[in-house]
Amino acid sequence: MTHPWRTTLLAGSASYLDAGSIVAGAVALPLWTEHFGFGTTFVGLIGAFSSNAISAGVGALAGGWLCDKLGRRRVYQWDLLLYAFGLLWIIFATEPWMLVFGYVFTGLAVGVDVPASWTLIAEAAPKGKHGRHGGMAQVLWLTGPLVVLLMGLALSGTGLLGARLIFAHLLVLSLLIWFLRRRLVESPLWERQAPHARITLASFKQLTSKPYVTPLVMLTAMYGLWNLHAGTSGFYLPYILTTVGAQTQAASVALNAFLFVLGGLSVLLVFMPRADRGRRTPLFATAAVSQIAAVLLLALFPLTTAVAFAYVLMSGLCGGFGQQQFFQLWSAEAFPTLLRATALGLMFAIVRIALGGWSLVLPTFLEAGFHSVAWTLIAFLSVSAVVGLAYARRVSSRNIR
Repeated sequence: MTHPWRTTLLAGSASYLDAGSIVAGAVALPLWTEHFGFGTTFVGLIGAFSSNAISAGVGALAGGWLCDKLGRRRVYQWDLLLYAFGLLWIIFATEPWMLVFGYVFTGLAVGVDVPASWTLIAEAAPKGKHGRHGGMAQVLWLTGPLVVLLMGLALSGTGLLGARLIFAHLLVLSLLIWFLRRRLVESPLWERQAPHARITLASFKQLTSKPYVTPLVMLTAMYGLWNLHAGTSGFYLPYILTTVGAQTQAASVALNAFLFVLGGLSVLLVFMPRADRGRRTPLFATAAVSQIAAVLLLALFPLTTAVAFAYVLMSGLCGGFGQQQFFQLWSAEAFPTLLRATALGLMFAIVRIALGGWSLVLPTFLEAGFHSVAWTLIAFLSVSAVVGLAYARRVSSRNIR
């Protein structure tokens, strides 16, 4: 039997590859724009069809259901080959369309992998330690961008070659993880229950009835609205800092790296020790309010280096115990084994596709006025916080079943 922490690390590597591919695009975006000479419309197209948005959503919709029908192991054993195929197009792109084409395949693979990996982590974790094991996946989600950004900082003088090398490291790592995952075992919960059930497309309809429709709607709203802010920051922050602010490419990458360092530390030091102990509402509320306050700085003041640093400091310190971490934990607790990955895939799909639509229009909004975008993000975060707090009040720690 595979040790739970080995399962968590190998399954959670999906989070590293997901976030790493998003932020690699964020680092490369100013370089691609300069090299290929495309405008804001094409910038929005890359953001919309990247692993940050629509393609990941489509992959999650199919991948989550397949995880419940065929098993978690079958899905995550092969999806990373699709991820690697997509990266090859990005690495060797000589035309702008090749970037979008490669990101579509990379995003599909990410979308398939995330429901499988998060579900497996929840089902393999020992009783009473689901928050701790889920938190490790979030640490990996923050580590991927950090490594990418540090590479971007080190390679900032090499131009487009540096961006290709960053994506190349994800390619090598994805193939290594694919090889190591081949020895992981299936989820014991799924193995016990799946032979006695007939899993069909009716699973989606089942999610729209009691008692599942309420957590489905509330968790999707909470995470989806928050993700419009997180996706904007994760993919566009270096672009915003260099085009709206006065930061250099190296400074923008360094600030983004610091953001992920703080986020990783807050997962390790705050979320993982406390998530399984109850009293989750104050933890969630602190993170939600702090994120709103951070974006408020961007709405009220010019985007100077001092304002950018303050935003990064506030966002990072609370970034490890907010909506994303609780979404992973609550979604695993809210649904039974044979619906868990389907529900997670459906929610993840809605969230990422919505972000794709937002990404299509965001560059145009940025040209029209950055402060208006910041106020819009505050509205998203505020509604997300209200929904999350309402959900936290109605649930307590539950066993994974």
